[in-house]
Amino acid sequence: MPHDTPLIAAIVGGIVLAFLLGAAAHRLRISPLVGYLLAGVMVGPFTPGFVADQGLIAELAEIGVILLMFGVGLHFSLKDLLSVKAIAVPGAIAQIMVATALGWALAWLLGWSTLAGLVFGLALSVASTVVLLRALQERRLLDTTQGRIAVGWLVVEDIFMVAVLVLLPPLAEIYQTMDQSGAGPDAGALALTLAITMGKVAAFVAIMLLVGRRVVPWILHYIAHTGSRELFRLAVLSIALGIAFGASILFGVSFALGAFFAGMILSESELSHQAAQETLPLRDAFAVLFFVSVGMLLDPVVLVEQFWPLLATLGIILFGKSVAAFVIVRLFRHPKATALVISASLAQIGEFSFILAGLGLGLGILPEQAQDLILAGAIISILINPAFFVLLDRFAPKEASDAATPEAAARRELTPTLLSGHYIVVGHGRVGSVIEEALRSSEVPMLVIEDHSAAVANLDGVEVIKGNAADPEVLAAANPSAARCIFVAVPDAFEAGTIVEQARAANPSVPIIARAHSEAEHQHLTRLGATHTVLGERELALEMLRKAGVSNEPSDAPPTTP
Repeated sequence: MPHDTPLIAAIVGGIVLAFLLGAAAHRLRISPLVGYLLAGVMVGPFTPGFVADQGLIAELAEIGVILLMFGVGLHFSLKDLLSVKAIAVPGAIAQIMVATALGWALAWLLGWSTLAGLVFGLALSVASTVVLLRALQERRLLDTTQGRIAVGWLVVEDIFMVAVLVLLPPLAEIYQTMDQSGAGPDAGALALTLAITMGKVAAFVAIMLLVGRRVVPWILHYIAHTGSRELFRLAVLSIALGIAFGASILFGVSFALGAFFAGMILSESELSHQAAQETLPLRDAFAVLFFVSVGMLLDPVVLVEQFWPLLATLGIILFGKSVAAFVIVRLFRHPKATALVISASLAQIGEFSFILAGLGLGLGILPEQAQDLILAGAIISILINPAFFVLLDRFAPKEASDAATPEAAARRELTPTLLSGHYIVVGHGRVGSVIEEALRSSEVPMLVIEDHSAAVANLDGVEVIKGNAADPEVLAAANPSAARCIFVAVPDAFEAGTIVEQARAANPSVPIIARAHSEAEHQHLTRLGATHTVLGERELALEMLRKAGVSNEPSDAPPTTP
């Protein structure tokens, strides 16, 4: 048994420590990214104790970059972007320009080169998609107009940064040549280098759109028909990693851009959702190593030695970008609440900032001080960002709730039902729609609560309350205190638990029937007040036994009802 195993030591040390600190951060209601970055600091060369092999972690981090960008491409929706293009496209570009100018000004004060200032400013201009999505999901803003604008804004920023990653290497080469010769910029050489680079990118994009668009989905469909989940998962990973590596070797395109296009091509396939699910665990694991590798680069001493530059950097991230975004959104005549939400969402930096800082340092553009400021600024801004939303909720609750959006308008227009002795169906998906059809055929009074308009778009002859039943006002509008029975058909056990608890408080005697996927969920819902729970997998098994003529239920099966 070999004892010199730096690769295993690096993976185990990084992942275990990232898990412990990530769990601690989550417990403190902070983004787990902070825990992952701090884990990197602890296993890095600037702190005492175990030091992971930085070179090995960096290579593993490249896989994390590929899979992260592949995930961005998989979730890239041109339709969603087009729906908010009037504000997201010009707004994001204008905000990037403002933040880049502020970053360049700080770099100039610190005595850095023009190109270093440009890269530094760009790194400070782009927010973390992971942090933004988590913040919007926690506040149920993802499907609102505010959420769509914020996500569209981030998509534009991501695409812009992908272009920067492509153009930066040739620009750095030209800049270094000029610096060595002492001559001014050679416009012809600059134009030729950019033309060659863009030509390679254009060739790669053309091949992906013309060939990959047909070949990649065909491969996935072929593998899917084999019925082997293992092969399907392997096919998805081969496509992501193979295209990223091939794009780099053949066309000189970055791993990030190759992976992004691989994901975008797959997003058009009917199997894209399954592809995203199959790669999610591996993507998350390598993404954690990516954040760990970033944390390893941070020297904690910078917090003291570079205090004032770091304070200025945080000022740009937390206030410069936010104020610019607020002004831009208001200039486009959107409500103040929308501007506040987007401003709070953008007050942090993340994945692309790390990638850009690493590339800039590797190309000899950025000084190490710049990378230290970017990394420290990212960790602190991710740590502080939730406080912006807390302040938003506390000091501008009326603004946030009275936003002039269709969703907010629908919430204000909630009309309490006049029904009593009625059935309430919460959720109109695959389960709720079956319950609704059965109740309708029985001609009993009923209503449906559903927060996705598309799910009840064609539902005629049934009273519908649009909204999330976990919202006390939405549930109260359904008059649960006078209901005959409540069906909680939403799949999320935590959301279902909130609904069950509120319904039980409103009516201590009403039967509440909820769906569950495990014994743990059954116990959770029962403890919160569910009268009965139905375990979907168990009911499927019993129905299969009944179809086979075996009617006896297994004696050791967990109970369906308490």
